[in-house]
Amino acid sequence: MTDQTAGDSTKGERIAKRLARAGLCSRREAERWIAEGRVAVDGTVLATPAVTVTDTSHITVDGKPLPEAERTRLWRYHKPPGLVTSHKDPQGRPTVFERLPDDMPRVISVGRLDLNSEGLLLLTNDGELARHMELPATAWVRRYRVRIHGTPDPAQLSGLERGLTVDGVAYGPIKAVLDRQQGSNAWLTVSLKEGKNREIRRVMEHLGWTVSRLIRIAYGPFQLGLLEPGQAEEVPARVLAEQLGGKRQGKGKPDAHRRRPS
Repeated sequence: MTDQTAGDSTKGERIAKRLARAGLCSRREAERWIAEGRVAVDGTVLATPAVTVTDTSHITVDGKPLPEAERTRLWRYHKPPGLVTSHKDPQGRPTVFERLPDDMPRVISVGRLDLNSEGLLLLTNDGELARHMELPATAWVRRYRVRIHGTPDPAQLSGLERGLTVDGVAYGPIKAVLDRQQGSNAWLTVSLKEGKNREIRRVMEHLGWTVSRLIRIAYGPFQLGLLEPGQAEEVPARVLAEQLGGKRQGKGKPDAHRRRPS
């Protein structure tokens, strides 16, 4: 199929990627918005996401032009338990983005933490940065403190480093270290490179242990540190540039799961 082109296709990028970089939505959401007839380029309402745009293209969403791009920014946020990592929840539960500090701009989460999980959640105003940081190829280790009900066997824990399959879902290597046993409960430090949906909880349940608390303490080089629950702190631009190795230092802007057009 030939792309519908807006501007010079040799120097442009797909419309969904541009919307993500502009901080309005994720690529997937952009495709949905296009299908709903909400996106126009140079006055033409788009019918397909197979569109290439350039810096000279005039793009509007719901009749409003894209906001000016700002520098890429990243925040560390201490997510409390009981919040959903999404912009809206069909069940009406409170969300992370409703509880952010008032001085926060529009942001998207880098990955997610489920309702009852807590700890470090990275937030950025650049959808493409979020996508880059989530990719398995980035190989950033996610580290958690996990409290389980049970008495883990060291052999079982070491076996997780070979990976395993639970209910048809293949999980990669997981490093789990027993920190201490407290009666019928134990605290583990768990590290993995690809956090699939509820991965730690499902793997532990498969081994016969119930997770009663799950706290993410690190995502790649970024640490939870001493952040209090509900507190957000911006990563200095210099630190962000150093940790990304210059790979993702460009213009960016807010995206998906945050305050934005609905």
